[in-house]
Amino acid sequence: MSRQRKRDTVLRLLRGEDLETLSRALGVTAATLNGWRDSFLSAGEARLATRPVEAGELESGRLKARLGEMLLERELLEAVFIAVDHHNAECVGIHAARHGTRFEALEPLRQGVRQHLGAFAKGVAAGLCIRHDHGSQYMSAVFQDELAFLGAESSPAFVRAPEGNGCAERFTRTLKENLLWVQTFDTVEQLRLALLDFRETYNTTWLIQRLGYRTPAATRQALLSPAALAA
Repeated sequence: MSRQRKRDTVLRLLRGEDLETLSRALGVTAATLNGWRDSFLSAGEARLATRPVEAGELESGRLKARLGEMLLERELLEAVFIAVDHHNAECVGIHAARHGTRFEALEPLRQGVRQHLGAFAKGVAAGLCIRHDHGSQYMSAVFQDELAFLGAESSPAFVRAPEGNGCAERFTRTLKENLLWVQTFDTVEQLRLALLDFRETYNTTWLIQRLGYRTPAATRQALLSPAALAA
């Protein structure tokens, strides 16, 4: 992206446009956009000093952040990404895309953060631990930088040990047996919408043994009730 477009993007942020909306529209992570904004503001402060900062120095931090991102993208046809709460087995995010890129892999995380934490902003997920496998999307600088931006901790499972991410693996099995293996879809958009419908059905009607035969949604509600919070 050119310097001019970066500047225009930062100005849109400073005018109050939503960070996540801009991130989606431009195909740039929120962490990167936040870095551009910080660099822009730092440059403005530097201009007030006696000696201005060299333009090359202002770009160096952003260039370093982008090193190693190339060749990490694994393209998959109609890739499906999920995010599952390990405590109550709830599917908090689900997404389908024609190409399984590192940016598409962030979508379930974005869904869960916005729905359950109320916003998508720097540090909003502090204290949250994100378990993921060693797929190139999840180990990429883009994905890891976004976790750092949100304040969440990255927790990769052991290589070739799917049981280390058992909650997600169990949900994936349920998803395959009840949707992906029994229905066909003409477009990725049809698949994406079907996944969102399945998430709602699963969260509100699936009875989970380890939850005392309650649904994920009912378990969350019970945990967030005034009596439970007071205890």
